[in-house]
Amino acid sequence: MLFRDEVRATPRRRVSDWVKTKRKIRIETVAVRAGHGIDPATGAVSPPIYLSTTFERNADGSYPHEYVYGRSANPTRRGLEEALAELEGGKGAATFGSGMGAASAILQALTPGDHVVAPANVYHGITKVLRDVFIPWGLEVSFVDMTNIDEVSRAAKTRTKLFWVETPSNPQLKITDIARVAEIAHGAGAVCACDNSWAPIVQCPLQLGADFVHHSTTKYLGGHCDVTGGAVIWREENEIATRVRDIQSTGGAVPSPFDCWLVHRGMQTLPLRMRAHSDSALKVANWLTKHPRVEKVHYPGVTSHPGYEIAARQMDGFSGMLSFEVQGGRDAALGVTAKTEVFIRATSLGGTESLIEHRASISGEDPRTPQGLLRLSIGLEHPDDLIEDLAQALS
Repeated sequence: MLFRDEVRATPRRRVSDWVKTKRKIRIETVAVRAGHGIDPATGAVSPPIYLSTTFERNADGSYPHEYVYGRSANPTRRGLEEALAELEGGKGAATFGSGMGAASAILQALTPGDHVVAPANVYHGITKVLRDVFIPWGLEVSFVDMTNIDEVSRAAKTRTKLFWVETPSNPQLKITDIARVAEIAHGAGAVCACDNSWAPIVQCPLQLGADFVHHSTTKYLGGHCDVTGGAVIWREENEIATRVRDIQSTGGAVPSPFDCWLVHRGMQTLPLRMRAHSDSALKVANWLTKHPRVEKVHYPGVTSHPGYEIAARQMDGFSGMLSFEVQGGRDAALGVTAKTEVFIRATSLGGTESLIEHRASISGEDPRTPQGLLRLSIGLEHPDDLIEDLAQALS
């Protein structure tokens, strides 16, 4: 798992360290090589999975390889965390057993009495954990329209410590100006965390001023709907980053070595997959805008989208997620899902398979989610097959 010239479990070198000629290393190369090294014992190119939960001590009680116990650190998990940090351009990362575990760690790093500014249009799991867990625990939360910068600015208080951003938002794909929110956060003495689960590679929040990036690695990073996980990546080492690391180790909500290995393997094809997901989603979205039974299409790559200009500025591609509203409301929308043949009726996103779901049924009948809204995760099938499937389902 380590490089040939390393004899101990020291952190792996970044890609730029082993490329002798000093030149820019492109994201496709980073995705393939970050966090990987040649196994010094066997010369294996594909990294082994370290399943051990405990590690040998020296006679003097020290740990020569830096590892003590599987909950606090594991070589396979460390490789994934270093790869994630390099992929997002951060200084460090911590991985968790789920995306919600990762999000909760950021919130737990705060103190009761602290204030959080969160989006009103956001993944329902974030709303639920804030309302059911962290508000009773002692956090104060203001839910605002993150697309309205004036409203975001007015929400700041003396005790504000965190601005939570989700862009594109779930399920209506609203676009938040990350740079502007980060500027407001820093002006208030707070930090900005951005959920980038829907847009890895095509959006780089840390470069836009965010302090933390959150991922459900279950989604595009794993990329095959076969692993559950989450991650937090930070731009600079700071008090909250240290707390997140402590919460990871002490709370123990860590992913298994095999789960880490699956996510790390999925990351190697991420840039190519994101390009294909984005291209196909744009083609499907443009087709849907012309269909007579479709009332509205939510996709930031469509020029009529209210967030198009911001998305075009802060994204390099618009990802593979979109939603649309069917005329006739709930029954009509469910009727479409009943007729699809290529799209699979299932929750989640970011895999090779295209998925369709009636979002209001999933999010607990949230009144903010239109009853006629269907969310699509565009997979890697041919886009023409997806369009033909939607055409027959909408007919």
